[in-house]
Amino acid sequence: MLEVRDLKKSLGDLAVLRGVSLKMEKGDVTAIIGPSGGGKTTLLRCINFLEMADSGTLVFDGQSYNLAAIGKKDIAAIRRKTGFVFQSFNLFSNKTALQNVTEGLIIARKMPKAQANGIAMEALRQVGLSDRADHYPSQLSGGQQQRVAIARALATQPDIIYFDEPTSALDPELIGEVLSVMRDLASAGMTMLVVTHEMRFAREVSNHVIFMADGGIVEEGPSRQFFADPREERTKAFLRTISAEK
Repeated sequence: MLEVRDLKKSLGDLAVLRGVSLKMEKGDVTAIIGPSGGGKTTLLRCINFLEMADSGTLVFDGQSYNLAAIGKKDIAAIRRKTGFVFQSFNLFSNKTALQNVTEGLIIARKMPKAQANGIAMEALRQVGLSDRADHYPSQLSGGQQQRVAIARALATQPDIIYFDEPTSALDPELIGEVLSVMRDLASAGMTMLVVTHEMRFAREVSNHVIFMADGGIVEEGPSRQFFADPREERTKAFLRTISAEK
């Protein structure tokens, strides 16, 4: 369903991504973990064209694209099949939860308001917020705001959702409610590529883990195998550090 081949990205003399490749099938939940500055977020942003790669190939839904020379029409077509959940929510403060979810449907997809409202309410129900549809972001907790952001992604009925550290901006007591929603989505078969620092999610919910550091993939594999028996010393050191921090 999704394949990235030899993606490279530099900022000046700094090689942020050093030829990253990955492959996902429909229904996969892949967690990308690793130290800060390893290129995880840049990888997601390049795949969804929030940043342009220097080189590389994207194979999506059977079509192949040059990541460094893709046209606006192809970008728009791919984005119609993908959702993106940012770490900072990115909600409109002057719009209700319902309006935040319907905005893209009505403006970008020219959907009739009544139809958009129906889809948005179902998406809010999926994340447990149908009773907060008329609330503004300032009236919602951080966890609730992030769940609205997930509902916004769900409302477009994407083939895959990219999550960029979706719990990193949350207080510890609010992380669980967002991870619970993501766990439910995984159980329902949603394909997800998740940059995360939540090792429990990576271990228990994802079926594949990618460990990135210094702009490249150090190690990857099935989740249980990855955590039970990491091969690379760089991976072992990272997991020891994470364990010690708890």
